[in-house]
Amino acid sequence: MIKSMTGFARYQTTGAWGQLVWELRTVNHRYLDVSFRVPEPMRALESEFRSRIGQRVARGKCEASLKLDLSATEQGRLDIDTDRLHALAGGIRQVSEALDVHAPDPLRVLAWPGVVRQVEVDQEVLNAAALEALDDGLDALAEARQREGEKIDAMLRERADGIDALVVQVTERLPALRGEWETRLRERLAEYRTELDETRVEQEFLLLLNRTDAAEELDRLKAHVQEIRAILKRKEPVGRRLDFLIQELNREANTLGSKSQDTEVTRAAVELKVLIEQMREQVQNVE
Repeated sequence: MIKSMTGFARYQTTGAWGQLVWELRTVNHRYLDVSFRVPEPMRALESEFRSRIGQRVARGKCEASLKLDLSATEQGRLDIDTDRLHALAGGIRQVSEALDVHAPDPLRVLAWPGVVRQVEVDQEVLNAAALEALDDGLDALAEARQREGEKIDAMLRERADGIDALVVQVTERLPALRGEWETRLRERLAEYRTELDETRVEQEFLLLLNRTDAAEELDRLKAHVQEIRAILKRKEPVGRRLDFLIQELNREANTLGSKSQDTEVTRAAVELKVLIEQMREQVQNVE
């Protein structure tokens, strides 16, 4: 089953180290392009983050954002050095009495170096949690891309059925067209009121068929559609292969339209190009 390159996932986890939130967003791109926004303490893991994303995402532009919140946990608790605070308070009282000034704002006191100590974070534990959360977030992202891929798959199969139906329609029309072309050629030659050379008539008719007969294009259209259906069953990324086949379909449809000397065939060629363009737009999002 194919996967879309478009997807979004948000994964949140908490522990003694705090709260971690991964947001993963992917859009279509020719190659894999990963960009990060992570807190400074997690910068050292960026290479590992990139490696794990590369193992799960084959193609697309991926934006990975990690948010870390320590405020609601033991690691986020502010520890006040009471001895230093008391010493600072004594100094403030002396200054206040000597200069006859009011005591400073308590928040400014807390900002004094050494008064407040933040509990140290266990970086190894935090790193392990971030990597595990990324794996879980990638699982959620894969599910989102899979769901979108299922929609694209259904759309491509529907358009492939439409192409098959048009190919059958034109194929059934060809025998009648050959008869009409031969009759038209004989009528044109008869206007000159000369004895017809059957060998020459056959030669001219064959030349006309070479210029206007689209049997080969129809066979290739049918073969390309069969290959698309086979590719859609594969498990590996197939976006580039599908893109190539869409180009081939478009080339055959253009040739069919240029060869057409029949209104019905011309109309079918136009409808083919519409279906192929709709497929092309969706294939741009396939991984």
